[in-house]
Amino acid sequence: MATHKPTESTGTHPADAHDLIRVHGARENNLKGVSVDLPKRRLTVFTGVSGSGKSSLVFETIAAESQRLINETYSAFAQGFMPTPGRPEVDVLDGLTTAIIVDQQRMGGDPRSTVGTATDVNAMLRILFSRLGEPRIGPPGAFSFNVASVSASGGLTVDKGADRTRTEKVTFSRTGGMCTHCEGRGTISEIDLTELYDESKSLNEDPFTIPTYTGDGWVVRVIRESGLFDPDKPIRDFTARERHDFLYREPVKVSVQGVKLTYEGLVPKIRKSFLSKDRGSMRPHIRAFVDRAVAFTECSACGGTRLSAPARSSRIAGTSIADACAMEIRDLAEWVKGLREPSVGPLLAKLGHTLDSFTDIGLGYLSLDRSSGTLSGGEAQRTKMIRHLGSSLTDVTYVFDEPTVGLHPHDVRRMNDVLLRLRDKGNTVLVVEHKPESILIADHVVDLGPGAGADGGVVCFEGSVEELRRSDTVTGRHLDDRAALKEKVREATGVLRVRGATRNNLRGVDVDIPLGVLTVVTGVAGSGKSSLVHGSLPPEAGVVAVDQTPIRGSRRSNPATYTGLLDAIRKAFAKANGVSPSLFSPNSDGACPVCQGSGVLYTDLAMMAGVAVPCEECEGRRFQARVLEYRLGGRDIGQVLAMSVGEARAFFSTKAARVPAAQRILGRLVEVGLGYLALGQPLTTLSGGERQRLKLAVHMAERGGIHVLDEPTSGLHLADVAHLLDLLDRLVDAGKSVIVVEHHQAVMAHADWIIDVGPGAGHDGGRIVFEGTPADLVAARSTLTGEHLAEYVGG
Repeated sequence: MATHKPTESTGTHPADAHDLIRVHGARENNLKGVSVDLPKRRLTVFTGVSGSGKSSLVFETIAAESQRLINETYSAFAQGFMPTPGRPEVDVLDGLTTAIIVDQQRMGGDPRSTVGTATDVNAMLRILFSRLGEPRIGPPGAFSFNVASVSASGGLTVDKGADRTRTEKVTFSRTGGMCTHCEGRGTISEIDLTELYDESKSLNEDPFTIPTYTGDGWVVRVIRESGLFDPDKPIRDFTARERHDFLYREPVKVSVQGVKLTYEGLVPKIRKSFLSKDRGSMRPHIRAFVDRAVAFTECSACGGTRLSAPARSSRIAGTSIADACAMEIRDLAEWVKGLREPSVGPLLAKLGHTLDSFTDIGLGYLSLDRSSGTLSGGEAQRTKMIRHLGSSLTDVTYVFDEPTVGLHPHDVRRMNDVLLRLRDKGNTVLVVEHKPESILIADHVVDLGPGAGADGGVVCFEGSVEELRRSDTVTGRHLDDRAALKEKVREATGVLRVRGATRNNLRGVDVDIPLGVLTVVTGVAGSGKSSLVHGSLPPEAGVVAVDQTPIRGSRRSNPATYTGLLDAIRKAFAKANGVSPSLFSPNSDGACPVCQGSGVLYTDLAMMAGVAVPCEECEGRRFQARVLEYRLGGRDIGQVLAMSVGEARAFFSTKAARVPAAQRILGRLVEVGLGYLALGQPLTTLSGGERQRLKLAVHMAERGGIHVLDEPTSGLHLADVAHLLDLLDRLVDAGKSVIVVEHHQAVMAHADWIIDVGPGAGHDGGRIVFEGTPADLVAARSTLTGEHLAEYVGG
């Protein structure tokens, strides 16, 4: 058998030569044949302006290929149940290790998903209470709000052979911890029947006011043709039996035009179809309907704990599992440390370590019963990190997407320590990041650019931080940028009064928010900023919230459709060619008949990877060939939608294709820093920061009003922050009052007024610790924010 010995000249083992991840010829999205060598077991930070190709290289090339290769080690049958990304556009990818992606995708749409269930802490607590809880009520499942108690009994026929059978009595029971009243949700939904239908109309008169319940749709046809009702009788004239069947009937098979279909009462059907998901994951028109028709109240049976009475009755040292899940995690960690029980020693050690990890990454203010759907993108990403901090795995590749997003400068240092700990365990850490504090801890830096979109996709620099400083790249020039305090601040034109705010951790807060100026609300993560700004402002104030929540829509939705730009473009094409505007919509008359206007064909290959290929009929352009014959300024509609915002702005300014309405919309998109986006790029591919700036571009058209922005610097390169500050100034100068929830010191320094919430997070926060100008905050240095801002501006 052949053996490998250390090379005599170097004394190194051949295996030690595999210390690089080699990428050659990467062409994913806007990458232009990128080639880089990334050191293993080091911390590499990828920088560059928004849209330069960082995510295309890190997530869609390196991480995607690693996961694809791992999936291929499983059987074809197993692969059928896994996500199966296609092979990235790259010539060579060598030296890959197992990639673990920790991104900012929000967690869970199920209302039963909580911080505890998402991190397995609930599972450990359930085991703990099943062992130590008094009175003893059953196994760990007895403490789970996702498990219902069930019991059954009956006869089981046993075949004994030779035509002999015997019937045996069988009983079955399972003890669960679910509250039967709210089914483990913690809230009860009361449906306002008047918002579901117009009772003066009959079923034949399309009485429903529920989304998707249209007169010719199958949902309504099943109700109308079920045979249970007279379709010409007004609903208000239904008998008691008809009304019960209409609203509450259990599922039953009915025949509609010879087809067997299931009929179900309106109320249970709405609960299943509309209320089974977390509100934040609903599409906008569904969410509007739910807000209008459904009232959510705390479950009176379980007090919002989701648990049954037996589960709440079992206690350890006077604390029930419901009490434990309601504690702030840092307080729960102290409670666990106080337990002394050798029989569960290893469990207590693991549980304590996991809880301490929450505090280490700045999430100690959360509670385990917090719905995972309410976490911000940054909180969700850090929650996903929990399971990796105590992992025994080494030599894996961790991939992070701006892990410092949503963090106060005080918390950024702790996050940096976590990244370094992962590296020091022998792992490769790849981080997409913009903040200088995180770039400075890198062992290796890859800077992409020089611009965004078609102007990016090139490696402008690769090396150490010190070499980056000396380079002439955009990142190198701006790495040490510092915004100066304003010499003169604006005077307020009025105030927005908040009195006695107690939402979440706020402690009866009274504050006057100045109007007509740029106000920054800051404080450590969990201090109560969002509770104050998003949950306590008076509804009559007319506040427009411009946040980073996902823009609900299909793959067909894009910046052109969302901003209304496509309407202006369609009208211009129609006028120039004397045809109907509907021809120039990929969702209407002009759509390619083969791909239905999507531009690609999705093929399900059963147990093999699904494939999306460009439509051969329209070659990915989404329109019928006859539609592409029509021109505006020498370009067809497909070519226009393929343009970037910047290119389109120049195109619609030419004499041959001048469209003032399009110019105005495109100008606003450029102002918010989205000049690199393609007009037809699916909204599902946008980052949180891009979504927020897209929403801001839409609202910029409105005069006056109060605009609330939630961390608008998310995803912005150092060079783009200055452009954002100019934009905020223009909004205020246009008569708007701008309130920004922000941690970036440059935005704080540029503010007219600062409201600092704190001093800590959770129950250590919820108070106003400073109100005044940035200069006063720096001079006082009385809060954590003041200390970091003073350090930033050199005060």
